[in-house]
Amino acid sequence: MFLLRIFLAISLITLLMFISVTLYNGNCTLKAHSRQYDFLWVEEGNVADCLQRVKETQPTTNSSAVTDTGAKTTMSPDPLGTKSTLVPVMDKHNFTSLPQRKFDDTYRLDPQFKQSKCMGSLRNSSNPVFKEKFIPNIQLFLQSDHLNMSEWNRLYHFNNPFGYMGLNYSATKAAVDTIPKLASTQLLQVPTRAKDGCIRCAVVGTGGILNGSRLGKEIDSSDYVFRVNAAIIAGHEEDVGKRTSVYVHTAHSLIQSLIVHKKRGFKQIPTDKDIKYVLIPEGPRDYNFLEYLMKNRKIPSGAYRGRTPRNYYSGHFNETSYYILHPDFLRYVRNRFLKAKQLKTKRWWLVRPTNGAFTLLLAMHTCDIVSVDLLLAVKNGDLPLAHKLLAKIKTNRNSK
Repeated sequence: MFLLRIFLAISLITLLMFISVTLYNGNCTLKAHSRQYDFLWVEEGNVADCLQRVKETQPTTNSSAVTDTGAKTTMSPDPLGTKSTLVPVMDKHNFTSLPQRKFDDTYRLDPQFKQSKCMGSLRNSSNPVFKEKFIPNIQLFLQSDHLNMSEWNRLYHFNNPFGYMGLNYSATKAAVDTIPKLASTQLLQVPTRAKDGCIRCAVVGTGGILNGSRLGKEIDSSDYVFRVNAAIIAGHEEDVGKRTSVYVHTAHSLIQSLIVHKKRGFKQIPTDKDIKYVLIPEGPRDYNFLEYLMKNRKIPSGAYRGRTPRNYYSGHFNETSYYILHPDFLRYVRNRFLKAKQLKTKRWWLVRPTNGAFTLLLAMHTCDIVSVDLLLAVKNGDLPLAHKLLAKIKTNRNSK
């Protein structure tokens, strides 16, 4: 019953987000209240954090199988039968709405996935609605051997960040080839103190709604803390905590947050010991950023020409702790959790889940315990609240 309410809440939240962004030019806040034991803290800021409108940018054999999770069947890595040649060039502007493909709900699965030993993990739920939507072993992270011509042809049918439509094969592959092989695709390890084998996480957004909450200690008591974008901590530790275990960003959000929010105290991204950095490959500029980040060189051309990506990590970059979200995971989040009506319009390609939404779903796939109260409030300046939604969600009350 509780898991059913998760999806009802997510669906209602998504609907209100898109309706509100259509009608208002204001702020959107997604707030989660902490619980006595295990909790997930979520906080979203302005409209850009609720509905991401994508900005325009300049545009080896893998034996892994790709599974059609809808049909529960396994197909070859080349479902379109085009192993040796690239599919014809596609332009998202030529489609009047989101293109529908027979393999829309086909995702790569993680062969290294390990089942959680936490008895109270949401992955072990028998709820039919949850089981239908949630894929516990979906491939979360992109690796260098995930991009060959056949995979390119499959994913080229989807616009970025959900695939490679409109991107250049050689440029994208050059970037993906620089990704080091992960020793493990398990982002977070079970803490040694967790006798029940459960991973408990907090996800902190950037909306400022935690001001005055004094929940910093409670947030820091989690096993792991996720932060995103302009993760302002200095001067607000009592409210938002001090720790950061996972920092999620795009190249754009990383660079712009340091510029726009510098006066608010965001002078560098979190650099905690053993921190994991997660990149959302939003488009061509992210792959360009990624390539020269791994090569530790100045970017010679493109949107970030002349910049040295590693400088943004303040000397704490470690390629073994750097993760790139897989386009299949990003598309899965949109298709199964945050699919909007605006995808049926001519400007469908402008709409995607926000960095905060991707972070929340990433946490749900890497953490066992999620217990949250959600409050959605959409404001337009000093106008009254346009919508309110309070959904009490507690996926597991007996996990401790």
